[in-house]
Amino acid sequence: MASGPDGRSVACTSSTKLPPPVEDKMLWRTDILVLFVGLAISAGNAENLKKFPVLMPHVKPERAETYFCTPIRIDPSQEYYITAFQPNATMDTAHHMLLYGCETPGSKEEVWNCGEMALAQPGIASAPVCKTGSQVIYAWALDAPKLLLPEGVAFKVGGKSSIQYIVLQVHYASVEKFKDGSTDDSGVFLYYTENPQPKSAGVLLMGTGGRINPNSVEYMETACTINENKVIHPFAFRTHTHALGRVVSGYKVSRQGYTDRWQLIGKMDPQLPQMFYPVAEDMVIRKGDTVAARCTMESKRDRITRIGSTNEDEMCNFYIMYWTDGKVLNRKNCFSLGPPFYYWSRDHLRNIPDKDASSLAVGTSAVEQGIAPHQI
Repeated sequence: MASGPDGRSVACTSSTKLPPPVEDKMLWRTDILVLFVGLAISAGNAENLKKFPVLMPHVKPERAETYFCTPIRIDPSQEYYITAFQPNATMDTAHHMLLYGCETPGSKEEVWNCGEMALAQPGIASAPVCKTGSQVIYAWALDAPKLLLPEGVAFKVGGKSSIQYIVLQVHYASVEKFKDGSTDDSGVFLYYTENPQPKSAGVLLMGTGGRINPNSVEYMETACTINENKVIHPFAFRTHTHALGRVVSGYKVSRQGYTDRWQLIGKMDPQLPQMFYPVAEDMVIRKGDTVAARCTMESKRDRITRIGSTNEDEMCNFYIMYWTDGKVLNRKNCFSLGPPFYYWSRDHLRNIPDKDASSLAVGTSAVEQGIAPHQI
């Protein structure tokens, strides 16, 4: 665990050293991998952690924009508590990766096509990521480093939890590296414990549909009111766009009389490593509060760019990772139709921080750091 400058607990990144635990054994059961108890090691003064690989089984994507999924079945007789994620990938191979928790997977095949809008590879079955109970628990892109959750916070999986399977999705935007016959085992190493943790981790994924007109700046916005009688504590956020994203920001919005108070959860240039960053300040989100996100997009193209999964399309995502003392939110997603159909101003939101939501501190943008957009 690390602390911010004000002493707050924050999500750890590449500067955090994870212990070198012994990997657990794996066993095929009904064509799905099952977690088994392995040897535990001590992580200094921390509790024992174990390590489990969730990796692509040496796949060979043949078409650009391929999305592959592979599943892990978790031992239903034991609950496990995931406390850290260590990526095993580079941006030269994988455009991005997502880990989903599922009640049931989209397929029982070892690998299947799972990009709803992408080209399917012939000879491999196609199916959604999850058949039931889909929720994102981790996301990675642009060589983001490992993520260690705050002390006492974990994703509960297996046993009687709602997550009975973990499905890894990898997006291969390019297949140039595989033309020589190479295969890929990109994925994530999970660090976990069997000791129950006092705080439950969850992720709320925010995003939009919509389009960006040629040679324009567009705001892609979404907002949702929390209607569940739960208290959540955001501790990390992540942004994701393709090449046109300049700033992605997220807020907690509280109605106070006839005005709205906007409290920044976090904002980032999505052309920088797309990791989970610590939130801007400690806060709690309760029933009746609204969460809002904006992607500021800048297009110098002579064509319309639409939301989609390929290199030629765009995405607008803001992830909120949070902890709660009880059960996580039933709501996993907050999506809008996006422009030209949805804007914050049409959702009766007041005191919209237009300048703050679309600007960054001097010296913190990718352009100022000499980093080019990651896609054309």
